[in-house]
Amino acid sequence: MSDKEILVVVSKLKNYIKARAGMNCSGNVPEKLTAIVQQLCDEAIEAAKKDGRKTVMDRDFCGAEACSQEETMHNA
Repeated sequence: MSDKEILVVVSKLKNYIKARAGMNCSGNVPEKLTAIVQQLCDEAIEAAKKDGRKTVMDRDFCGAEACSQEETMHNA
């Protein structure tokens, strides 16, 4: 996979931001989100490996930062 490959659907991202806040999305936002997604995936991969699994599961994304953000989103 190329480091330049965008891992988010740009049109859906822009639509979400527009619908949620009436704002536009800067052209470099998809690249930034891709970097964040890649980092989260890398951490989840390591968690799965640590547990001896070859399958990444939702619980593997529960690093301290990811879980606190998820809880914040659900409580909003």
